[in-house]
Amino acid sequence: PRNRDLESARLDIIHHLGRAAEYRDNETGTHVMRMSRSCQSLALAAGLGEAFGECILNASPMHDIGKIGIPDAILLKPGKLDAAEWEIMKTHAVIGGDILRDFNSDLTRMAHSIALTHHEKWDGSGYPYGLRGEEIPIEGRISAISDVFDALMSARPYKKAWPVEDAIRFIGEQAGRHFDPRLEIG
Repeated sequence: PRNRDLESARLDIIHHLGRAAEYRDNETGTHVMRMSRSCQSLALAAGLGEAFGECILNASPMHDIGKIGIPDAILLKPGKLDAAEWEIMKTHAVIGGDILRDFNSDLTRMAHSIALTHHEKWDGSGYPYGLRGEEIPIEGRISAISDVFDALMSARPYKKAWPVEDAIRFIGEQAGRHFDPRLEIG
């Protein structure tokens, strides 16, 4: 029972840290939960197994934890970011990686990897390192799809929610550019 309690507490902390980053970004905390379930579904559909699926479910809520290091004037800006602001916003991936660095569990190592790589793109045009293809860890490739899909499906102050068919079509159109062409959503 004590080990089960410790594991439960660890998962609670991880989920709440992920939600904390979202609250800084004017989100309700539901994005991280939807995104993490989508990551698990994609991992299972890709044949990565139950253990991997469970790990990514619990690690992916911290994908944007680095946003806690972004200044409010940029993070909460209602309009489009200028080029300098965008460069600062992009640092959230490295900040997240720094926050989650040097942990020893599989879960926190995966959370670190996801925080660092969920904005990398299959064609190498992403950030922070310009990784391409299989240089991007599979958990980063899965998280990229799930993060973008949920963002498209969600209303934001600057956009309406997309219909599910349009979001699925967009993800498919970006296969081989933004996303791993072997991973499919929908």
